[in-house]
Amino acid sequence: MNEITTPGAGSAEPSVQSHLSDAVASSSAQSPQFSGAGSAEPSVQSHLHPRASFAVADHPMPVGKEEIWRFSPLAKLHPLLDGAAATSALDWSGELPAGVTRSPLTRDDAIAHGVQAPFDRLAAIALEQAPAGSRLDVPAGTRVDAPIVLDARGRGGLTYGHTLVTIGDGARVTLVVRYSGAATYGEFVNVEIGAGADVNVVYVQSWGPGAIHGGQHSFLIGRDAHVRTVTASLGGDVVRLMETARFAGPGGQLEQFGLYFVDAGQHIEHRLFVDHNQPQTVSNIDYRGALQGKGARSVWVGDVLIRKNALGIDTYEANKNLMLTGGCHADSVPNLEIQTGQIKGAGHSSTTGRFDDEQLFYLCSRGIPEDEARRLVVHGFFADVIRRIGVPDVESALLAAVEAELATTNPSASSNQEN
Repeated sequence: MNEITTPGAGSAEPSVQSHLSDAVASSSAQSPQFSGAGSAEPSVQSHLHPRASFAVADHPMPVGKEEIWRFSPLAKLHPLLDGAAATSALDWSGELPAGVTRSPLTRDDAIAHGVQAPFDRLAAIALEQAPAGSRLDVPAGTRVDAPIVLDARGRGGLTYGHTLVTIGDGARVTLVVRYSGAATYGEFVNVEIGAGADVNVVYVQSWGPGAIHGGQHSFLIGRDAHVRTVTASLGGDVVRLMETARFAGPGGQLEQFGLYFVDAGQHIEHRLFVDHNQPQTVSNIDYRGALQGKGARSVWVGDVLIRKNALGIDTYEANKNLMLTGGCHADSVPNLEIQTGQIKGAGHSSTTGRFDDEQLFYLCSRGIPEDEARRLVVHGFFADVIRRIGVPDVESALLAAVEAELATTNPSASSNQEN
């Protein structure tokens, strides 16, 4: 086993446009593979992600009116947007199984590899300012039965990280990354997945009070590969994560699951972009959140682009929000951009509301006290996602975290629900 204990490891058609899209000018700073890894169409860019570029200068300082920033608390995120040098580092720990290696990664190496360029200023700065990068390689054909678990603990201060994960053809692996402690942390992560691979990637944000975490996680999915991602955000003051995915060949399957529990004063924001740039690909997105307490704010923005050449694809995106008390606010914005009708299916749904009165009545009519009935409803709401993680220790920890959150809920406040 290799042990990690490091501080700070951190077709020739014209450009396609839609109500959410603008043509992207070519630039030496842009990702060389942004056009879609084998797709004959030129690059397409949604206004939700204005310009993919490695150059910070291509991402102006936001003022809050931009589509991708209008929900975000810019004042709190300012340290990660300002471009100041790092003052601290995360402490990383974990063990790597035989055959899986970790090596240093420079910014130039990350750009040369070019899985995906940053979509916003925060990610571009994270890449530019990170004092050290890390490359994790899982060779082709590697089968790892036990999950690879990496823990990152913040010790205060401003810090950045950039990571490249390469998973070879036919590999099978589960990677779990858990964050805790205190930090103002910006990150840029690219994950390249080979043909026929079977991959689970789990990110758990269990930050302490006052932590701020912003970043971009991007996935390039190989031909006939199956990828599942799970993102859980349960702590910190502000968490703003962008997750993007596209396909390097037909037959790829993507499942994206997420959960978040937002307390008073917290802001948790998840933004997803799935680019169906290859035929016969599949994506399924299911994110669920609960909010409680005055000033609790969640943001979920999903965008699925189905290109003209993406024949026979199937996609669905869903976001569900459960308001446990008054004083909460949830923004949920699903988007579909469909440029061909020759698909298997495409849909989205979004729901935001309080407890289902029929569910509560059913449970209470069978002698279950109301407080316990509410707890069971929330438990079931999240358990349907948690059970898909496939890592028992992580599943147990997340269920325990949900229970701990519920212990602080004031049920009487739900009668004064504010949406």
